[in-house]
Amino acid sequence: MEAAIAEADANDTSRRFRDAISQTAPGTALRLALDMIIAGHLGALICIGDTDNVLAAGDDGFRLDISFTANRLFELSKMDGAIVVDKGLTRILRANYHLNPDPSLPTSETGMRHRTAARMSLLTDAMVISVSERRQVVTVFIDGKGHQLRSVADIMGTVNQLLVSLQSTRTQLDRKLLRLTTLELDNYVTLSDISQTIYLFEVLMTASEELGNLLLQLGSEGKTIAMQREEFIGGMDEEYTLLVRDYAADSSEENAAGVRRRLHETVNAQLRSSKRIASILGYEDKGEDSVMTPLGLRTLSGISVVREGMADKIVDEFGSLQQLLDDIEQNPARLDRVGVENPGILADSLYRMWGKRA
Repeated sequence: MEAAIAEADANDTSRRFRDAISQTAPGTALRLALDMIIAGHLGALICIGDTDNVLAAGDDGFRLDISFTANRLFELSKMDGAIVVDKGLTRILRANYHLNPDPSLPTSETGMRHRTAARMSLLTDAMVISVSERRQVVTVFIDGKGHQLRSVADIMGTVNQLLVSLQSTRTQLDRKLLRLTTLELDNYVTLSDISQTIYLFEVLMTASEELGNLLLQLGSEGKTIAMQREEFIGGMDEEYTLLVRDYAADSSEENAAGVRRRLHETVNAQLRSSKRIASILGYEDKGEDSVMTPLGLRTLSGISVVREGMADKIVDEFGSLQQLLDDIEQNPARLDRVGVENPGILADSLYRMWGKRA
């Protein structure tokens, strides 16, 4: 029970951080105000949301209740004290507000403004932003944890590295999948082949996830990058799930989702271990040279005449890709029974992929 509560709290903090990063991304009015504060060599302490509890933790200041604009926030930051803004970023409620959070609340921050911001984020559910006048950096605090905002130029350096990694990995993965299809049709796929392919999928998905986090920080500056990311990732998420279903001991979609979670949580060194991959797939007695028999979901789903959901029906009817290849010429009527409208085209496509028929 305690572990579940801790996980729920961690997920809530992660969600709130993502919301906060989105609200402070380039292109937003709040980010414009923060950039103006930095350019003006000013400091600031801004509390956004949970206003009742924020106001209860302070006193004095000026009661405003005026509409929020970037220019107003910038001008008000010239005064000492905190600025209190509503959750929707529509109203500025207080300026020059003196905050008095409980000094016993733990924080590892050193500067007075950052310590106050960290403690206010622990005391309330507000997003608290601290702008350091001396260091000229912006830190967003949620639940006592700080995230320092990066400049667009700084983020783009990391983005370009990830794009190179995505392109290289996608090229390797495409080659590996073509080879895997040939091996599947020859019925000679080994656990080592599957492990190598899964490793490349995980590299691709991890790079894509990291790039997604950076896109959130880029805001309106990341549209072109998002298009490039989609070009490298397009269709690979579904392809990965089908691969897992093809080779897992339990081929259900629910189990495949669980397998993918465990693979994603596995450290890099273990991802290269065929024995570890076999264990996650549900096998305890297979070595890297063990022959693996695919269901054929991935290969069948790539054929134009196989409509959505049809691959599962074909696999249910024939049992495996190899059994389908063995039976398809002798008894094509079985394909009619599962609803394949052009069994001849399906057969030709499979044999053409196999190189057995022109």
